[in-house]
Amino acid sequence: MSTTSRRTFLGTLALSGATLSASKLAAAPALLDLPKVKKETDVACLYHCDFGDPQRFGQMLTNINNHLSVYEFDTFKVKIVIVAHGAGLKFFLEDRSGTVWENDKIDDDLYKRVIGLSKFGVEVYLCQITYKRQNIDMAKTRKDSFLKFVPSGVATVAELQGKGFAYLKSG
Repeated sequence: MSTTSRRTFLGTLALSGATLSASKLAAAPALLDLPKVKKETDVACLYHCDFGDPQRFGQMLTNINNHLSVYEFDTFKVKIVIVAHGAGLKFFLEDRSGTVWENDKIDDDLYKRVIGLSKFGVEVYLCQITYKRQNIDMAKTRKDSFLKFVPSGVATVAELQGKGFAYLKSG
């Protein structure tokens, strides 16, 4: 007889992206008020995503899921954010046409996994400088509420570290 633990169930749910439709909103991502962000859990970590390799991105999502599982997916124990800039933005675009990534093939399941992780407080901070320098219309961004714009990805990485967030980069 097998026993399913809360950790296994929640981890499977997060990886499957089973809650895909519940997170959709019509509005574009909001601008994060970074000075108001505080480290409110004992463990807080930022994952730095400035790469465009889908396999590496998938591994980062697996690492995040494993990280959350240690804390039983409890948002009172752990806070995780992804800071994306450069090629890392492509995973969060609804429409890549007219971008340097328009011909890239990205498995839709990768984003479904991000949505699953968002159910456990994971947020994604997207760099406005990358949008400007790459001439990407910000309206091409997916519309989920866990996505937030920040003025600069690298500045956000530094500011979060200064507030006590640990830094991790996959790959």
